[in-house]
Amino acid sequence: MNILLTGAFGNIGTSALTELLKQGHRVRCFDLRTKNNEPAAARLAGSAEIAWGDLRRPDDVRAAVQGQDVIVHLAFIIPKLSATGVESEKRPEWAEAINVGGTQNVIDAAQAQPVPPRLVFSSSVYVYGRTQHVLPPRTVTDPVQPIGHYARHKVECEQRVRASGLPWTILRFAAAMPISLKLDPGMFDIPLDNRIEFVHTRDVGLAVANAATSRDVLGKLLLIGGGPRCQYVYREIVERVLDAAGVGMLPDAAFSSTPFATDWLDTADSQRLLCYQQRDLGDYIREMGKVLGRRRALVSAVRPLVRLALVRRSPYFPWPRSWMWQRRPAVQTT
Repeated sequence: MNILLTGAFGNIGTSALTELLKQGHRVRCFDLRTKNNEPAAARLAGSAEIAWGDLRRPDDVRAAVQGQDVIVHLAFIIPKLSATGVESEKRPEWAEAINVGGTQNVIDAAQAQPVPPRLVFSSSVYVYGRTQHVLPPRTVTDPVQPIGHYARHKVECEQRVRASGLPWTILRFAAAMPISLKLDPGMFDIPLDNRIEFVHTRDVGLAVANAATSRDVLGKLLLIGGGPRCQYVYREIVERVLDAAGVGMLPDAAFSSTPFATDWLDTADSQRLLCYQQRDLGDYIREMGKVLGRRRALVSAVRPLVRLALVRRSPYFPWPRSWMWQRRPAVQTT
């Protein structure tokens, strides 16, 4: 099939692209031409078509949509670690022009095709808002109560996709962390006792690729998470990741106490239809270890300085403290 993949060089985009190519599809990658994206595009070596463009420009979008059977729309400005270098919460009007306006441009271009393509839209569990006070899991019938511009943009786009008249599928993703050495300052925004569901980025990529071709998911909203074995409180995830990196667990005081918009999900339907849950947090930890390689020993050698540098990025830590010079026992990882 001919598949347009927007945001092809982001975290989920890279995983989805890998799986779509593996399944034998002809993929057109639509993304901004940036210093980070150009090397990623060069590595494809002709295995996928590259269509550089801007979602805010209807002409760019129309050209990209031309001749496609499916549009997988992943491109979105996110709250933290945006590839653009600008966060949705700091420049909401700019982000809305890309997120909502760009999605509308995708819809308009698809509607104008002689045979309108199906549309797979990526959403987020952020749309549920703060739900720690109610029993889990979240389901597709739970009300949305978005907090922040990013989540409100997602809700608005979901509504536009549903009303588009196109054959559509909406996927709401759980926490899918990139396999990289870059730690997001947003890690401190989640309370350590907050429920959170992990899903491996490669499993999300598989879910996206399968959703692009399955007729069983047309007109459905599905929750994409790692399943019961990937349901944690946040402390369990951050301890294992930081220990794997050689840093060790950071002090509780560095983390927010305000409930965060993550939760456990009912993924029974999505797993039945898409068969994507193959990996867990242990797999992620092992892959992170491979990425770190010998650098983990270097991190361990200068551990106090690394810990200090990380916690300086927390807006919640009550300075001054001497905790960073204290050694803490390592956490056993699997």
